[in-house]
Amino acid sequence: MSPLPAPQTPDFPLKHRLRHPQGVASSGTLMAQASGMLGDGSKSVKVHHLVKAPENTADSVRKRESWDATEPATVYKTPEVLPDGTPCTAATVIFRTRGCVWWWKSGCTFCGYFNDVRDDVTADDLFAQWEEAKRRLDDFEGCSMVKVYTSGTFFEDRENPPEWQEAILRETHERGLHLVIEAQAQLCTPEKLAWVAERHPGCTVAVGLEAYDDAVLRFHVNKGFSTKQWHRSVDMLRDNGLRVKTYLLFKPPFMSEGDALELTSRWISQVAPLSDDVSVNPMNIQKRTIVERLFRNREYRPPWLWSLVEMMERVHDDISEAQTRIIVHPTAAGRIRGAHNCGACDAEVVAAIERYSVSGDTREFADLDCDCKRVWRAEVDNDLSLPAPLGTGVDRRGAPVDLARAP
Repeated sequence: MSPLPAPQTPDFPLKHRLRHPQGVASSGTLMAQASGMLGDGSKSVKVHHLVKAPENTADSVRKRESWDATEPATVYKTPEVLPDGTPCTAATVIFRTRGCVWWWKSGCTFCGYFNDVRDDVTADDLFAQWEEAKRRLDDFEGCSMVKVYTSGTFFEDRENPPEWQEAILRETHERGLHLVIEAQAQLCTPEKLAWVAERHPGCTVAVGLEAYDDAVLRFHVNKGFSTKQWHRSVDMLRDNGLRVKTYLLFKPPFMSEGDALELTSRWISQVAPLSDDVSVNPMNIQKRTIVERLFRNREYRPPWLWSLVEMMERVHDDISEAQTRIIVHPTAAGRIRGAHNCGACDAEVVAAIERYSVSGDTREFADLDCDCKRVWRAEVDNDLSLPAPLGTGVDRRGAPVDLARAP
């Protein structure tokens, strides 16, 4: 009987032949390598690079390219309050720009501002948009404040030409208009903020913090920066004499109504001492976003209007003590894609919320009531005491047959 042949080492490619100090790798390691569990040493690829993002579909690109680059996305006027507490009228101009650098790399889960951008916007286009905005708003007649929004960071040179930035800063300052601009925390630098402060001293820079919680920023919002970077940006803004406006997001994806109420109330109290204004933006469903995918799959519901009322009543004393103003202007309020109640009480509740944002008086909420308030209260209590699907909630209006269809 002939002897059995000696065991052979499997003929794995060289890149799979891991070696221990004692010699050939163990069979377990070799099996793991062969199955791909340990990879082959090549650079890893993120999931969102493998999935075709909705903003890059042919239909989305066609839509963006159809916009007139010489006209702003929208302009309007709203009641506001100046830094000294004087009621005024504010003009808001949303420019059609190239979008934000974070969107170019990844993007936030909830933000659909990319729907209004154009990749080929030039400095001449932006100047034309500014002139068109002034024409539509009667050259800011009766306005004491101008809010300039660029779907990104106003003073980021990769997004907006520096000569256009300078023109907006100087013109609004020379005309005595208080200016509000937006920025991402990680894009605030000492040099750029000093440059802004020199051209429009004391203007307001709104930073989209969204959540005062690093886990929420990373896993719920995909924001691209940390709370530490936000603190750093606040310090730099203060050093340059600029006002700080902090944006918070009410009910990010993967968060229940009850948790949103508890956490956002806490975040407001924590950031208020460091902010001149705190603006809370209730989630609204924007097209071609991750949140819209969840919404269409019935895995997310926008917040209740009652939650916003409860939140403002809870934090009112903390806000007053910090001498900070809280602002809530719900987008698409009363609609299915925005913060809403049962439908019967929405208009009244929204009006009270808007009035509070100007007056800061909780008596605006004194006479509000509706049968759906008890449904909301039960949902919040259940969220805080029972395991529940994150962010879904109960249906507040509509026939059962219609609710079974995609939103």
